[in-house]
Amino acid sequence: MKISDKERLKKIVKTWTSLQKQMDEHHITRELLLDDEFSQWAVTTPLYNIGEQVYMLSSDFKKEHPDIPWSVVSGLRHRLVHDYEGINWSIIVEVIFDEMDDFIHMITDLTD
Repeated sequence: MKISDKERLKKIVKTWTSLQKQMDEHHITRELLLDDEFSQWAVTTPLYNIGEQVYMLSSDFKKEHPDIPWSVVSGLRHRLVHDYEGINWSIIVEVIFDEMDDFIHMITDLTD
Protein backbone atom coordinates (compact mmCIF):
# COMPACT_ATOMS: atom_id res chain seq x y z
CA MET A 1 0.00 0.00 0.00
CA LYS A 2 1.40 3.36 -1.02
CA ILE A 3 1.53 5.97 1.72
CA SER A 4 0.59 9.50 0.74
CA ASP A 5 2.92 12.43 1.29
CA LYS A 6 0.53 13.90 3.84
CA GLU A 7 0.51 10.63 5.78
CA ARG A 8 4.30 10.63 5.77
CA LEU A 9 4.28 14.18 7.12
CA LYS A 10 1.90 13.12 9.88
CA LYS A 11 4.23 10.23 10.77
CA ILE A 12 7.14 12.67 10.99
CA VAL A 13 5.21 14.95 13.34
CA LYS A 14 4.06 12.01 15.46
CA THR A 15 7.60 10.62 15.72
CA TRP A 16 9.01 14.02 16.69
CA THR A 17 6.27 14.55 19.29
CA SER A 18 6.96 11.13 20.77
CA LEU A 19 10.72 11.78 20.86
CA GLN A 20 10.21 15.10 22.64
CA LYS A 21 7.95 13.43 25.20
CA GLN A 22 10.51 10.69 25.86
CA MET A 23 13.31 13.22 26.14
CA ASP A 24 11.30 15.20 28.69
CA GLU A 25 10.35 12.11 30.69
CA HIS A 26 13.95 10.86 30.77
CA HIS A 27 15.45 14.29 31.32
CA ILE A 28 17.60 14.16 28.21
CA THR A 29 19.33 17.53 28.05
CA ARG A 30 21.86 18.98 25.65
CA GLU A 31 24.64 18.10 28.05
CA LEU A 32 23.46 14.55 28.61
CA LEU A 33 23.06 13.94 24.89
CA LEU A 34 26.66 14.97 24.26
CA ASP A 35 28.12 12.30 26.54
CA ASP A 36 25.58 9.61 27.40
CA GLU A 37 25.58 6.69 25.01
CA PHE A 38 22.14 5.43 26.08
CA SER A 39 20.59 8.85 25.43
CA GLN A 40 22.30 8.94 22.05
CA TRP A 41 20.83 5.57 21.18
CA ALA A 42 17.41 6.75 22.35
CA VAL A 43 17.31 9.68 19.93
CA THR A 44 18.95 7.96 16.98
CA THR A 45 16.10 5.69 15.91
CA PRO A 46 13.41 8.40 15.87
CA LEU A 47 15.74 10.72 13.95
CA TYR A 48 16.49 8.19 11.29
CA ASN A 49 12.81 7.26 11.07
CA ILE A 50 12.03 10.93 10.44
CA GLY A 51 14.78 11.10 7.83
CA GLU A 52 13.49 7.98 6.11
CA GLN A 53 9.97 9.41 5.89
CA VAL A 54 11.41 12.60 4.39
CA TYR A 55 13.44 10.57 1.91
CA MET A 56 10.33 8.66 0.85
CA LEU A 57 8.29 11.81 0.09
CA SER A 58 7.60 12.17 -3.61
CA SER A 59 10.02 14.29 -5.61
CA ASP A 60 7.12 16.38 -6.87
CA PHE A 61 5.98 17.16 -3.34
CA LYS A 62 9.48 18.21 -2.27
CA LYS A 63 9.82 20.39 -5.37
CA GLU A 64 6.51 22.09 -4.52
CA HIS A 65 8.01 23.11 -1.16
CA PRO A 66 11.62 24.09 -1.88
CA ASP A 67 11.86 26.28 1.24
CA ILE A 68 11.84 23.20 3.48
CA PRO A 69 15.27 21.60 4.07
CA TRP A 70 14.32 18.11 2.88
CA SER A 71 17.85 17.09 1.90
CA VAL A 72 19.29 18.17 5.25
CA VAL A 73 16.86 15.96 7.18
CA SER A 74 17.24 12.95 4.90
CA GLY A 75 21.02 13.51 4.90
CA LEU A 76 21.02 13.39 8.69
CA ARG A 77 19.35 9.99 8.50
CA HIS A 78 22.01 8.79 6.07
CA ARG A 79 24.75 9.95 8.40
CA LEU A 80 23.16 8.32 11.46
CA VAL A 81 22.70 5.00 9.71
CA HIS A 82 25.88 4.74 7.66
CA ASP A 83 28.49 6.65 9.68
CA TYR A 84 27.41 6.15 13.28
CA GLU A 85 30.97 6.19 14.61
CA GLY A 86 31.63 9.47 12.82
CA ILE A 87 28.65 11.34 14.28
CA ASN A 88 29.38 14.76 15.68
CA TRP A 89 26.99 14.86 18.63
CA SER A 90 27.34 18.63 18.94
CA ILE A 91 25.61 18.91 15.57
CA ILE A 92 22.90 16.42 16.56
CA VAL A 93 22.27 18.38 19.76
CA GLU A 94 21.93 21.57 17.74
CA VAL A 95 19.53 19.90 15.33
CA ILE A 96 17.35 18.45 18.09
CA PHE A 97 17.26 21.45 20.39
CA ASP A 98 17.50 24.35 17.92
CA GLU A 99 16.29 23.30 14.47
CA MET A 100 13.76 20.47 14.51
CA ASP A 101 10.91 22.49 15.97
CA ASP A 102 11.11 24.92 13.02
CA PHE A 103 11.17 22.03 10.56
CA ILE A 104 8.18 20.40 12.26
CA HIS A 105 6.21 23.67 12.22
CA MET A 106 6.85 24.03 8.49
CA ILE A 107 5.59 20.56 7.69
CA THR A 108 2.70 20.69 10.16
CA ASP A 109 1.28 23.53 8.09
CA LEU A 110 1.28 21.16 5.10
CA THR A 111 -0.71 18.41 6.83
CA ASP A 112 -3.93 20.43 7.09
